[in-house]
Amino acid sequence: MEWVKNINTSMLTFDISQFFSSLNHYLLPKFFDKAGFDLKASKFFGNYLVGHQTKYIWNNFSSQLFSVDVEVSQGLAFSPILSTLYLSLVLHIFEKQLKNLKIPISFLSFVNNSLLITQNKSLSISNSFLFCSYQIISSPLKNVSLKLEYSKTKIFYFSHSTGSFNPPSLDLSPLNSPILQQRNT
Repeated sequence: MEWVKNINTSMLTFDISQFFSSLNHYLLPKFFDKAGFDLKASKFFGNYLVGHQTKYIWNNFSSQLFSVDVEVSQGLAFSPILSTLYLSLVLHIFEKQLKNLKIPISFLSFVNNSLLITQNKSLSISNSFLFCSYQIISSPLKNVSLKLEYSKTKIFYFSHSTGSFNPPSLDLSPLNSPILQQRNT
């Protein structure tokens, strides 16, 4: 994106919450198979994430074996890799939907922090593009047990205008998100 005379730039920032204990790790090997990844990668993630058992031993006490299929927590070194793998597939779907609907949005993702960017003369048209894009991305995220952190969603407007600049709010309340006010831009 570049600055263009008489064109405003609007940006919606959002975070994707990552609760690895709630993710369906059986999906990842299926995604890999569908995307044509090497069978070794699918088997590695399938074996790493599912089918494991453990027990606790404390002094003379020993628990029964119990399942620990999902043992990749947020703080482990492996969690950003899993996040990237899940999100890359979701973002691929998202990008195709935007292209099919001809919604002129640029998208940047930094693992779980993302930006939707659009440029238009009309801020209400830009808001419409941002609203639709935000709605489109929320569905595939929900399908893989990820969700948008609405409280961290922000909107920014940038203009070359030298006069007063009072952009409209973006109402995401139909998506159970707040009405976003202009941020310091």
